[in-house]
Amino acid sequence: MASEDKKLYSNFDYDSALSVQQGVKQPEQVNNSYLEKVLSRKRKEFTVDELVAGIRGGDRAMLSRAITLVESSLHEHQQKAQQVIECCLPYSGKSVRLGITGVPGAGKSTTIEALGKYLTGHNHKVAVLAIDPSSERSKGSILGDKTRMEELSVDPNAFIRPSPSAGSLGGVARKTREIIVLCEAAGFDVVIVETVGVGQSEVAAHSMVDFFLLLQLANTGDELQGIKRGIMEMADMIAINKCDIDPMKAELAATQFRNALHLFPMPESGWTVKVQLCSAYTHQGVQDLWHNVMEYVAFTKANGYFYHKRQQQNLRILNETIENGLRDRFYSYPGIEERIAQVSHDILDNKISAYAAADMLLNSFK
Repeated sequence: MASEDKKLYSNFDYDSALSVQQGVKQPEQVNNSYLEKVLSRKRKEFTVDELVAGIRGGDRAMLSRAITLVESSLHEHQQKAQQVIECCLPYSGKSVRLGITGVPGAGKSTTIEALGKYLTGHNHKVAVLAIDPSSERSKGSILGDKTRMEELSVDPNAFIRPSPSAGSLGGVARKTREIIVLCEAAGFDVVIVETVGVGQSEVAAHSMVDFFLLLQLANTGDELQGIKRGIMEMADMIAINKCDIDPMKAELAATQFRNALHLFPMPESGWTVKVQLCSAYTHQGVQDLWHNVMEYVAFTKANGYFYHKRQQQNLRILNETIENGLRDRFYSYPGIEERIAQVSHDILDNKISAYAAADMLLNSFK
């Protein structure tokens, strides 16, 4: 390269060719003054009396705040939530508690919306407690049931509360029973509990509702695929949903279920389990669903089973609460985490069995 060329390139500003001309200054994406105002504003803490008065007055915001306290794992929130529940207990117990379960894709959310719209159209106030499964990895939940119930979610006489299962047995939130008490105190005369539909959730849901509805589908395999003794023994009614897709196969499935029910012993309630066709999409059979529910309630109240079942449910709550309390106290016992870590190494080294280690830890807790 010639000396003149070197001198020319040495004086050339390489950055100038790639620089961006300064234009109009862009505003910040976040308004800092507004953000500082929001962060400095302390959220008001309501007293127990204020929460109870708001719930009794039908205030949705107060009801949601109380439910958040119930679902919280903080000790101070739990104490406050229990006080609210104690104050709401005298105003609870006057609703019809309906549990709805079925395999994923059976149309539980669509059925709840169709039934809920029918009930609100007949001057009922409906609360829907939708239990959403929590991830075992991230511990999070989608909580998207409101998006499936677009019309019901904006109905002034309906209240939808999705709750994470939070790892509780069978996917049913541990605090669902307490939330039912709050909803009943708020004036909701129909409480619908939607389960995850993954095994033991049905058992947990059956222990907190008056009427248990099992949704089934036609054309999902052989006739034995949907006839499972455990779940069918708990059901007070079986509905073959999406019957509009293939009416003949839906009727065939209903006949198979009716025949299977004849092999079961008579339930303790004395109620004869019914099987019917329905389509939540076309609203076919939705009115009959509710009529069967009310017929069951009248029948069991007449023979006393309705009140007997609720008493047994309260006793079950007592036992489950004791078990949960013992587990929480065990893991919060001073030094227990260190001892668990010690015996874990012994188990991995095959120095002690897991059963003997657990027994040793329990003895140290006593």
